[in-house]
Amino acid sequence: MPHFSIEYSANLDAKVDMGELCALVLRTVLDTGLFETGAVRVRAFRAEAYAIADNLPENAFLDMSFRVGSGRSAEDKKRTGEAVFAAVSEYLAPLFETPHFALSLEIREIDPALSWKKNAIHPRLRGK
Repeated sequence: MPHFSIEYSANLDAKVDMGELCALVLRTVLDTGLFETGAVRVRAFRAEAYAIADNLPENAFLDMSFRVGSGRSAEDKKRTGEAVFAAVSEYLAPLFETPHFALSLEIREIDPALSWKKNAIHPRLRGK
């Protein structure tokens, strides 16, 4: 049940194809081999209202949050985070050419005792 959320400042709309970025993140997460295809979800949320640093209108942010189920080692989670952060950093490289962009990623483990799931996608992808 890995859920990858991207929150971004609205001023990135003209600079970043969020659909393409979501697809990149999905490919990168799946390429780690740690997550089942039917489980991964990636989505982006536009922040219309925001204030960043010195409040210049050029300031922009993209914050990534990855919630994963328990059972993966700290090393596996770190390897996944490094792969995603590197891929996204490369994709967004032009934004780092200005002093107005901030990128972040956090991985959190979901407590299995406090998580409920029902997924009709798994049986279809597993061929059952």
